[in-house]
Amino acid sequence: MMSDYPHQVSVPTRWKDNDVYGHVNNAVHYSLMDTAINEWMISKAGFAPLDAPSIALCVESHCQYKAEVSFPDTIRLGLRIGKLGTSSVRWEIGMYRASDDALIAEGHFVHVFVDRETRRPVPIAEPMRGEMAKLVAG
Repeated sequence: MMSDYPHQVSVPTRWKDNDVYGHVNNAVHYSLMDTAINEWMISKAGFAPLDAPSIALCVESHCQYKAEVSFPDTIRLGLRIGKLGTSSVRWEIGMYRASDDALIAEGHFVHVFVDRETRRPVPIAEPMRGEMAKLVAG
């Protein structure tokens, strides 16, 4: 349920999100998950994607589809952290149709933070780590 996610954002679907089958294409779900994560990192944790000394690389992603959604539906995304490691984080995302709270999809992304130049893993720096701790699932 949406209340299981401490960070939430609503996103309207777009005309171009529908595919030939009349529903939002699966690639859009992944894009929305990635957008919700990066929006949170930038707005809540102060991440500067263009010049931060470390960057987050996606090493794993998954999405399980539960129901269809179509334009002009609005999707509510919930974000939490399932596991916070030294240099990695497992983001968990729930997607719900805003009109009836139906669960559309559940997914996760695993990011590993690496040095921008060497691409070697580095510890997640403050203040990012402190802000992430607020999203850790209980």
